[in-house]
Amino acid sequence: MAVPKKKRSKSKRSMHRAAWSGKARLQAKRALSLGKSVLTGRSKSFIYPQDEEEDDEE
Repeated sequence: MAVPKKKRSKSKRSMHRAAWSGKARLQAKRALSLGKSVLTGRSKSFIYPQDEEEDDEE
């Protein structure tokens, strides 16, 4: 039969949640930075296909 896990203390729970939130915050910051660099055209680490029609119009 299934056995319930041991209860996690409040301090360990808050540390776990802070670490999880920190990782999410860092990923969001990186994604925003990459998006900004792609929009400005300065991106060197992100390669994406460009339509030839857009280049002809400009």
